[in-house]
Amino acid sequence: MQKIISYPVSLIYYLLFGFWLVLFHPIQWICLNVFGYNAHRWSVAVLNWFLVRSTHVLGTTYNVKGFENVPVNKPLIIVANHQSLYDIPPFIWFLRKCHPKFISKKELGKGIPSVSFNLRHGGSALIDRKDPKQALPEIKRVAEYINKNNYSVVIFPEGTRSKTGAPKPFSVNGLKMLYKFAPDAYFLPVSINNSWKMTRYGKFPLGLGNRLDFKIHQPLKISDYSFEEILEKTETVIKDNIKN
Repeated sequence: MQKIISYPVSLIYYLLFGFWLVLFHPIQWICLNVFGYNAHRWSVAVLNWFLVRSTHVLGTTYNVKGFENVPVNKPLIIVANHQSLYDIPPFIWFLRKCHPKFISKKELGKGIPSVSFNLRHGGSALIDRKDPKQALPEIKRVAEYINKNNYSVVIFPEGTRSKTGAPKPFSVNGLKMLYKFAPDAYFLPVSINNSWKMTRYGKFPLGLGNRLDFKIHQPLKISDYSFEEILEKTETVIKDNIKN
């Protein structure tokens, strides 16, 4: 029954989703080219407020815990499990003060209104996962960028989304580059639950009535740990808090 009801509701949601992306594309361009970085950053944050609120049409709610664990004015490497594309707008909105950038596949850098523009011009890394010679220098650039400016970068080290919520093994290469080239940063582990239920039927229709849980854990200062130690602690705390 829920799946049947979801067809018209999902259509309404996608119309809203597309409307906000198209509307904010020129807004982003104006903010960046006329007013500069901070105006562009806030235009992206406001866009993602609308994207988050639009999911309320689907009965989606959000529960974010652990804001007190976010270091202030420090570079952050936000490490999270990945369950769906609906993981991303909450990071941009709820952690907007951290200037979040993303490690993203290069295909998202073109063809999507607002999203592609922000990935290309907002400081994120667009990588070819099949080409380490291209990907690793991009990640190095972002690491140095966040380290210099006290910004944050979000990385999903599982590489691909979990369609059932069950965690996948972490890939170490991107994390190792961030660890090496952002020596002043903190790893900030985040566990995500229930986001996969948004796409339990695929892209259409969408799941209804889900509560997406984001839990921000204790930060780990890079200078206090070897890479192997910080990787183990980060992966363990994230996976221990995933509820299947």
